[in-house]
Amino acid sequence: MTTPDRPSTLARLIPALITLRGSKRMFASADRTMEHARSHVLRPESFAPPRSLDRRVDITIRHEDGWPVYTVSPRSGRTRRRAVYVHGGAWINEITAFHWRLIAELSETTGTEITVPVYPLVPRPEATAQAVVTRIADIAHGLSEGVGGHNVTLLGDSAGGTIALSVAQLLHTRGVSSPRDVVLISPVIDMTFTDPEIYRIEPSDPWLDVPGPRAVGERWRGELDITDPLVSPVNGPLTGVGRISLFTGTRDITHADAITLERRAREESHPIDVFRAPGMLHVYPLLPIPEGAAARSIIARILRRDATED
Repeated sequence: MTTPDRPSTLARLIPALITLRGSKRMFASADRTMEHARSHVLRPESFAPPRSLDRRVDITIRHEDGWPVYTVSPRSGRTRRRAVYVHGGAWINEITAFHWRLIAELSETTGTEITVPVYPLVPRPEATAQAVVTRIADIAHGLSEGVGGHNVTLLGDSAGGTIALSVAQLLHTRGVSSPRDVVLISPVIDMTFTDPEIYRIEPSDPWLDVPGPRAVGERWRGELDITDPLVSPVNGPLTGVGRISLFTGTRDITHADAITLERRAREESHPIDVFRAPGMLHVYPLLPIPEGAAARSIIARILRRDATED
């Protein structure tokens, strides 16, 4: 499915705002990106949800193996629907208010209880694909054990989408109940960043560049090879991972990976719905623009389907 070709007025303003933030300049340099990552070790970012969300949903926190794990629950219309949301941030940035607002909106409008693990970030030594993917797979498996995999959805944006797809693959490899749906927003699926399409798109992407994420990936992989499916899920199986819903904008270097994932799924006859947004940037469904709102409505419909009511 493709959205209208002409971006909205608000969407056309976003690239200039992103440019002013200097994100692309940072990601264009491995050194600047890693310096930014190290600064968060010295001055950690807040990961707490905005207090204003307490009026809309119930939010609780627990700690598991040193991780903060939040549960966001609807105040009414509760169902057996469960989800795990894995936030993005290039493996170096904390969950933000944009993520929390999306999570609260989805919980409130669909009756879904959403688990949000706050995982360690590069360059912390515990921030590796092996450790993080395995731990989130355990969390997702626990939900499936409680309500059945047909009532569970995995969601992730950007780096979180990478992790979410690896989690779904790992659950299938373990031979346990897999989530019904996997919702991926602008994921990276190949951490080698060698697809020529990336470099065709890069000049039009005002947000991302390759050197920074590639350097982070070298830390994120830990002792694993960069091609290991826990790092680069393009190399893992699609069979058994659940129906994939993929949201991608064409002014985003990760759109190259979206093309690859769609092709893989079609070749393997794996169920996939692709929501392609011409002219949209990275993780556009999180942005306060009409195209983002339309994408969020689609994600809400995905969460509602086929779940068993209490």
